[in-house]
Amino acid sequence: MAEYVRLEVEDGVGTIRLDRPKMNALDAQMQEEIRAAAQEASRREDVKAVVVYGGERVFAAGADVKEMVDMSYTDIVRRSGELQACFTAVAAIPKPVVAAVTGYALGGGCELALCADVRFAADNAVLGQPEILLGIIPGAGGTQRLTRLVGPAKAKDIVFTGRFVKADEALAIGLVDRVVPAADVYAEAVAWARQFVGGATYAIRAAKEAIDRGLEVDLGTGLEIERQQFAALFATEDRTIGMRSFIDNGPGKAGFVGR
Repeated sequence: MAEYVRLEVEDGVGTIRLDRPKMNALDAQMQEEIRAAAQEASRREDVKAVVVYGGERVFAAGADVKEMVDMSYTDIVRRSGELQACFTAVAAIPKPVVAAVTGYALGGGCELALCADVRFAADNAVLGQPEILLGIIPGAGGTQRLTRLVGPAKAKDIVFTGRFVKADEALAIGLVDRVVPAADVYAEAVAWARQFVGGATYAIRAAKEAIDRGLEVDLGTGLEIERQQFAALFATEDRTIGMRSFIDNGPGKAGFVGR
């Protein structure tokens, strides 16, 4: 059984809960437990959407520096691939994923939040990539996912300086998508996730894959990815249900079955 990370499932929403006192420092064990929880959430048919949550006080304050300080070059070469793979497992969950960010989301914590489809931040949240202050750079996707989200100039400012970004600025630059009172952030994230329970599971999956894969390629290739995903959905039962329901009852009344 995992020690620091667990997947909690209620009414179709899975919560990947980080719980390593005091600051959810992301050591190797915790990284592997995040990967296992993400793979379980991907696999389970009763999970329709996912919330990533570090608790009421902090999301995750970053990698465990004490664990890394004595690592050699060959140690980190071996570990860095596993680190990226653990975070990529969250990004690869084929379902809607929302990060519920409270307190600090720094370094690896910010990179974990970047793996979600959307980010809801508490009004006391502080995000950033301060690795430069340790003489290194982000190594779990920060230079790549942050740039794709906020653009190269803003990403360079955040990464080059290592400065902290408060919730209001994070919202203004698109680093987070909603700012709410700290007491409400988890409930807001769950409410967002719950709207996909009872949805067209494979259509949502196809939409996520088309968008994510399309970001990495030219427009023509992206359109071909979209075309293939669009056509493939005509093999699903939900497509038939959705179109018949639209004809008979109007939009928004289909009872999808997830097949």
